[in-house]
Amino acid sequence: MLAHPTGRRILRQRPRISSKTMSLPALRALPPKSVGRAYASWLDREGVSPDTRSPVRYIDDEECAYVMQRYRECHDFYHALTGLPTVREGEVALKAFEFANTLLPMTGLSMLAVATLKPAERRRFFSVYMPWAVKNGVRSQDIINVFWEEQLERDVDDLRRELGIEQPPDLREIRKREKEEKKRLKEMREKGM
Repeated sequence: MLAHPTGRRILRQRPRISSKTMSLPALRALPPKSVGRAYASWLDREGVSPDTRSPVRYIDDEECAYVMQRYRECHDFYHALTGLPTVREGEVALKAFEFANTLLPMTGLSMLAVATLKPAERRRFFSVYMPWAVKNGVRSQDIINVFWEEQLERDVDDLRRELGIEQPPDLREIRKREKEEKKRLKEMREKGM
C-alpha cells in the first residue's frame, strides 16, 4: 500500500467500512450498475452487513493492524465485484483470488478449506474457479489499494475493466441448475423412467 498513491492515501486517512460510515439505503438508491448498488445488493442477497467483520486482534503494529482491518472490511466489496456468494465454495474461490492478488499468507491458508468441499464442488473449484482466481488475481491491480468509498457511484463494469477483473461463472446459477437437474432425475427414477 505504501508503494501506491491511493494506498498511501488510504493509510493516511484510515477510512473504515461499516453501516455507520456507509448508508445502505443511500447505496440501494444508486443506479443499478453502480459499485455501491452492486455492493448493497450483494449484502442484501447474502444476508450480511458491513458490520459482520470482527476487529483485528493480536497485531501490535498499529499500521499493520489497520491494513488487516481494511482488508477484512473490503472483503465484501471483493465478493460484490466478482459475484461470488458466501457459500463455502464461493469463499474458497474468493480466497484463491485474494491470495493470487495480495499474497497474504492467511488467504493462502484459507484455501485449505477446499478439502471440506463435496467432490463435485472440489472438481469445479480446480477446473473452473482456481484457474479463474489465479488468472484474475495475478493480472489485476492490487485490490487492497481501491478506495471503495470513492468508487460507489462509478459503473461497476468500468471498475472491473480498470482493475483487470473478469467475473467468474455465476456459482449461484450453476448450483441452482445442478439442484434442479438432481430433482428432475429423482422424479424420473420415482416414476420408473
